[in-house]
Amino acid sequence: MSLNCWTVPTLLGISKLNCKGLACLLVLTVSVCGSASGMCPTACVCASDIVSCTNRNLSRVPANLYKCMKRLDLSYNRIGFLEPEWVPVLFEKLNTLIVSHNSISSIITGSFATTPNLKFLDLSSNSLKSLGSPVFQELRALEVLLLYNNHITQIESSAFGGLYKLQKLYLSYNLLSHFPLDLYIGKHKLTELALLDISFNHIQTMPIQRLSSVPARYLSGIYLHGNPFYCDCTLYSMLIFWYQRHFSPVVDFRNEYACSLRSDPRGYNKLPLLHDNFLNCSESTINSSFQAFGFIRDAQVGDRLVVHCDSRISDAGTYFVWLSPDNRLLEPDRETDNFRVFHNGSLEITDAQLEDSGLYSCIAINKKRLLNETIEVRINVSNFTVNRSHAHEAFNTAFTTLAACVASIILVLLYLYLTPCPCQCKTKKRKRKLNQSGAHSSILNSTPPPPELPADEKKASTGKRVVFLEPVNEPKHGQNGKVKLFPNDNVIAESILKTTRTKSDSDSVNSVFSDTPFMPST
Repeated sequence: MSLNCWTVPTLLGISKLNCKGLACLLVLTVSVCGSASGMCPTACVCASDIVSCTNRNLSRVPANLYKCMKRLDLSYNRIGFLEPEWVPVLFEKLNTLIVSHNSISSIITGSFATTPNLKFLDLSSNSLKSLGSPVFQELRALEVLLLYNNHITQIESSAFGGLYKLQKLYLSYNLLSHFPLDLYIGKHKLTELALLDISFNHIQTMPIQRLSSVPARYLSGIYLHGNPFYCDCTLYSMLIFWYQRHFSPVVDFRNEYACSLRSDPRGYNKLPLLHDNFLNCSESTINSSFQAFGFIRDAQVGDRLVVHCDSRISDAGTYFVWLSPDNRLLEPDRETDNFRVFHNGSLEITDAQLEDSGLYSCIAINKKRLLNETIEVRINVSNFTVNRSHAHEAFNTAFTTLAACVASIILVLLYLYLTPCPCQCKTKKRKRKLNQSGAHSSILNSTPPPPELPADEKKASTGKRVVFLEPVNEPKHGQNGKVKLFPNDNVIAESILKTTRTKSDSDSVNSVFSDTPFMPST
C-alpha cells in the first residue's frame, strides 16, 4: 500500500483531514525528530524546542532527549567534568547549551563533538582552574562563551583555537594574573572578538605597548575594571585615551577603576585611577601614550605620511571623510593638494609641509546601522634641517666645553707635578748662606772650630746662625771675661741674626769685616 504525500502541503487548506494526509505528516515528524516516545524526560520541562533540566541532581545529559531541541538548560546540577561521551547522542540543531552552577573542574578535548552547531555556551560558576589546548575546537560556530565566576588561573594560547566566529568572551571573577594577549596577537587570535570581559581578576600590570597595535574595534570592548592595578602613568594614559574615545568599558565603569602603590602590594589604600589625575602624571608621558596609540603622529618636511582612521565601525558599508585643520573636507576619490583619502579610511599626505600640522578629524559613517564616529589625530610636521643644525650647534657647544675642562685639568696636573717646590729652593739658598757665613767666621776666628755635633743635634740646630766675635783688647776688670760691645751692641747682634738689615746693620758689619782696627769710643 502506498501513500500519496502530495496532499501534505495543502493540509492547512483542507477542512477535513483524510487518512492519507495524516499518515504522511506523521512520517515527516518521525523522520525529523525521532520517535515520539521519550521526547521529554520526566526530570525535565520541555516547551517546543526548549528543554530545561535545571536543579535535578543530574550528572550527565539524559539520553532520550529529542533531536529537534535548540536550547538545553542543565544548570544547578552536579556534573563534575566534561568528556567526549557526556552528551550521548548527536544534537545538530542545538545552538544554546547552559551548564552553569555545576561542579565542572576539567574539560577534555572532544567534549563538544556531539554539539557542533552551538552558538551560545554557558560554563559559568563552576570549578574550572585552567584551560588547556584546544578544548573548544569543535565549536566553529560559537559566538558567545561564558566562563565567569570560576577559578581559572591559566589559559593556554591555543585554548580558544578554532573559535573563528567567537564575538563575546566572559572571563570575569576568575584568578587570572596576566592579560590574555594571545586573543588579539598571534596565530590563535580571535578575529571576530568584539567583547572581552576580564574584570575582577588579579591583573596588576598591562602590556600597553603591545596593545597599542590592536585596532580600536577590539580595544573598545575590553572590560578591565575591578582589577588590582599598580598605579602607573602609562596605564592612566591608556585609560584616559580610551575615555576620550568614548569606549563603553571605561565610560560606563569609570568609578570601578582603582590602583594601589607598589609599596602597598595588598592594596589597603586604593586610589581612584580616573579621577582628577591623582597620579600627577606629566604631559610628556601622556603624549607618548597617545603617540603609541596613533593619536599623535610626527613627520618631517617632505615625508609621505599615511594616517589610519582607527574606527570601531568597520563594516563594509562604512564611509570615511576627513576634516583638515583649516576645515577643508577631504573625501575619497578626490585629491586635494597633497592629500588623498582611501576607501578604507586612511589619509595620505604625499609631501608633508610645516603648514600641514594640526588636528585632523576622521568621520566614519555607516548609513545601514545609523552609526557614526569621529576620531581626532594630531599631526606634527617639523623641519629636519633646522633641527639638525640646532643639534649640531648644541654638539659643538658641548664639545668645546668638554675640551676646555680637559685642558684645565691637564694644566693643573702639570703645575702640581712638574713645577719645582719653592720650599726646596729656599732650603738650598739658606744652605749657601750658611756656608758663606761659616767661611767668614773661620777667617775672623783664630780658635779652632768646635767639634762636630752629633746627627741629632745637627738636626735641632738646622736654620740657626752663630756669630763669633774676637775681643779687640784685653778684658777689663769687672767684665768677667766677657766682651763688652759698643753701645748699640744689641742692634748689631740682632741685625746679624736677621736676614733683613737696617742701616746700622750695614755699618756694623762693615766695621767688623774692615781691615782697620776697631777703636772703642772713650
